[in-house]
Amino acid sequence: MIVVGLAFAVVAALVHCFIFYLESLAWTSPRSRATFGTTAETAEITRPLAFNQGFYNLFLAIAVFVGLALFGPQRAVGATLVLVGVGSMLAAALVLALSDRTKLRAATIQGFAPLLAVVFLGIGLAV
Repeated sequence: MIVVGLAFAVVAALVHCFIFYLESLAWTSPRSRATFGTTAETAEITRPLAFNQGFYNLFLAIAVFVGLALFGPQRAVGATLVLVGVGSMLAAALVLALSDRTKLRAATIQGFAPLLAVVFLGIGLAV
């Protein structure tokens, strides 16, 4: 179960790296604007906010990657970092889903892998 949970944590971290790219590096591009449903004007106005938010996503992914690296030599520390990272990703997805029902698809994409990571890691670590 632990290996499955860690695999879902990797997927979650990679998704959040991609979200970082879309928000912080490519916010005004046609692809990002289509993904987030913004106009060129709105994207330009909200660029500083998106830039900052993208880094939150990157930092969560980094926490997961550092936790994965430490999981073998320092299991408790590694597991804690992975669970904090994917747990925060899951919490953010829940906030998105509850705050704007039109963002339910985005919240599902953002939160599915973290949810499975939390469940499988929780089962695997409890055994």
